Amino acid sequence: MSARRRLGARWQRRRPLRTRLALMAAAAVALVAIGVCAAAFFVIRYKLYQQLDQNLAQSAGLIAQQHRAEGPGVVTGECRFLGAPACSQIVPEDSADDPSKPYLLPVTQPTRSVAAGQQAPYYSNFTLPGGKPGRMYTTTFGKDGEAVQVALRADIAERGVSQAASLLAAVGGAGVLLSGLGGYWVSRTGLAPITRLTATAERIAATRDARHRIELPPGPPGREGRQDEVTRLAATFNTMLAELEESVAARRRLVADASHELRTPLTALRTNAELLAKAERLTDAQRDRASGALGRQLREVTGLVNDLIELAREEEPQPLLEEVRLAPLVAHGVDAARGHWPAVPFGLQVAPEAADLSVPGVPARLSRLLTNLLDNAAKFSPPGAPVEVALTPTALTVRDHGPGIAEEDLPYVFDRFYRAEKARALPGSGLGLAMARQIAHAHGAELTAERAPGGGALFRLALPASS
Repeated sequence: MSARRRLGARWQRRRPLRTRLALMAAAAVALVAIGVCAAAFFVIRYKLYQQLDQNLAQSAGLIAQQHRAEGPGVVTGECRFLGAPACSQIVPEDSADDPSKPYLLPVTQPTRSVAAGQQAPYYSNFTLPGGKPGRMYTTTFGKDGEAVQVALRADIAERGVSQAASLLAAVGGAGVLLSGLGGYWVSRTGLAPITRLTATAERIAATRDARHRIELPPGPPGREGRQDEVTRLAATFNTMLAELEESVAARRRLVADASHELRTPLTALRTNAELLAKAERLTDAQRDRASGALGRQLREVTGLVNDLIELAREEEPQPLLEEVRLAPLVAHGVDAARGHWPAVPFGLQVAPEAADLSVPGVPARLSRLLTNLLDNAAKFSPPGAPVEVALTPTALTVRDHGPGIAEEDLPYVFDRFYRAEKARALPGSGLGLAMARQIAHAHGAELTAERAPGGGALFRLALPASS
């Protein structure tokens, strides 16, 4: 990279975006204004001199017609006055044929070349006697070997060119000034939402409070497609802030709920641990009861912590995904549930068209989802009441014949640590169904709960498109 490019890059890094945008907008408008003024100047100059050249050409034609018989020398010499007719002279090809009286207009080698027919007619600027500007036209005369020169004062054309240059320079300067003001206004107005977005982000970073939002310009509802890019960016940032606020609130609720749920078993653990520390004062039966209670509480806390770790996972790791055949997995899960809940009969029905059904996923996670549903159903099933499991090409259902789900509890069944009034006396942490729904969402499925016809609860896992 050259030194100039490095300097430009360093300058851009040190200047705020608003300044760079204002300068670029001003420079673009200024270049256009200067270009237009320059083009206008050259057009005006061309037109003024074109009119003067046309007058010279007409005068040369009249001289050729009216003084065809005259020899070399000055024909008319009034052009030293403003508004006077053109002055003219005839010049021979050979300087030896020049008259004794000196010429009024300058005679050069190109003039002799035009007289000899070796060069095309041309226009030229010169200075008249007295220091006045003049314009001269040199062309061939009617006779061979002679040229005619015609001149007029060019004061009016030069004054017009000078006035046009001054006027256009003033207009260009005003254009540059207005472009600077316009560039500043454009940068200030165009970057206002970004400024608010930056201020909001800095405020959130300083206060760690995601409740702040960026003010959006008022507009009719339902016209998002007509908003400019910066407004859409601000709206998207507001949406992201809402999601962040919800995530932070959910994390705080999880911590608060986990703290509440862990308080009781940890207190019991401490009590039993302190009791066992005084084992010499206890009978054998008391030590056995305290030891058994301590083991159960340790398992309960361990299970709760494991469930919290599982819930902390947002999605399944992609490298572990594979095609999972659901029929064998469901059959294995039902067999395991039968061993864990011997008093509850489990029934399994697999539709013939679902025998080879498979979905992409993590086998261990899908097995955990099924285990949580079966444990929940068995926990609420009266002794001897069956738990019915059915697999079809579109869904997996688990139904129990317990007390069912109260209408007011249905919206909260999958919330973390939520336990219905009928379930508070039963074992569990209130995380199993929340974990099941999270696993379902991670696999592109939808888990819902409803009241089963005839009593009991029915959990339905709507499967994603199968392969």
